[in-house]
Amino acid sequence: MKFPDLVDEVKARAPRLRGRLLANAPIAETTWFRVGGPAQALFSPADEDDLAYVLAALPRETPVTTIGLGSNLIVRDGGVAGVVIRLGGRAFGAVEIMDGCRVSAGAAAPDQFVAKAAAKAGVDGLAFLRGVPGSIGGSVVMNAGAHGGEIKDALIEAHGLDRAGARRVFSRADMGFSYRHSSAPADVVFTAAVFQGRPGEPAAIEAEMERITRAREASQPIREKTGGSTFKNPPGLKAWELIDRAGCRGLRLGDAEVSTMHCNFLINRGQARAADLEALGEEVRRRVLETSGVALEWEIKRIGQALRGASLRGAIGRQ
Repeated sequence: MKFPDLVDEVKARAPRLRGRLLANAPIAETTWFRVGGPAQALFSPADEDDLAYVLAALPRETPVTTIGLGSNLIVRDGGVAGVVIRLGGRAFGAVEIMDGCRVSAGAAAPDQFVAKAAAKAGVDGLAFLRGVPGSIGGSVVMNAGAHGGEIKDALIEAHGLDRAGARRVFSRADMGFSYRHSSAPADVVFTAAVFQGRPGEPAAIEAEMERITRAREASQPIREKTGGSTFKNPPGLKAWELIDRAGCRGLRLGDAEVSTMHCNFLINRGQARAADLEALGEEVRRRVLETSGVALEWEIKRIGQALRGASLRGAIGRQ
């Protein structure tokens, strides 16, 4: 799949952009699943001013998609139309410890780095981020959480840019948090967040993070090509238990597999495509609905377009 070149148009509208702009850029390798088609135009801004400049110059009808570390993401095989923004570098990845046990983090900062920086500074309350496999921007948007903590428990405010390039600040109340969800405007590109912690002993915080690390390694296939938890836990229930009850542990479609270690994780065993992973996930949803009457909701975000005319690789079953 190859898109029409959008780069020349973007450069014509924003001739003073300073970041990196690539046409039909492969992005599969930036995701944990290692699947998906290209970005029509991949933009890595130099800093927040550069990002604001380009957003303001883009026509409203041009699709804009932001991706982070790609941990909770399936990019479909046909790729992503429009401009895909990937934040990185010190401009978007810095972590700063502030007075009053506050922590400022750029949207591209990995969650675990934020947790480690806070622990080193004796700031408690952010250790749960050690168990979140993503970056701050995506975690804020989806109210990510792990091991008893959620973004909503610690966020003071989130900073971002809207499609007009205007700077926006959102309080915790503005974000409209609920379980693995926020009501933040879909057109905002988040660039940073500020969190409130509390005083703590670095050794005790680091011990808690080590406990979280051991728990993850013992129960989750974190060394596989996976995307984290696939489905949200329904109210009062656990997704993995419903999936297990439906007989889906170890279910496969080609190289896409429901993990035998933790059946709320999908795994790319080698040559799976996005279509295989998504179809397998939908089959899991169908079986859970049939056996338990519960409609599982995807937690993994799926973006882009399917590849037309592509067939699935094999039948669903076990190998």
